[in-house]
Amino acid sequence: NTNALKLSCELLRIFISEAIQRAGTIAEAEGSTMIEPTHLERILPQLLLDF
Repeated sequence: NTNALKLSCELLRIFISEAIQRAGTIAEAEGSTMIEPTHLERILPQLLLDF
């Protein structure tokens, strides 16, 4: 179904955007200018619970 595909794509886009934003906040708090894999690892559990 086309609508289901569009909805799935939008959900994935929002999920990725939120992950990057949260990881960026953590990186910035640590004084880093780049998002490292450890930043993503730290936000992932809460992100999954929120979605």
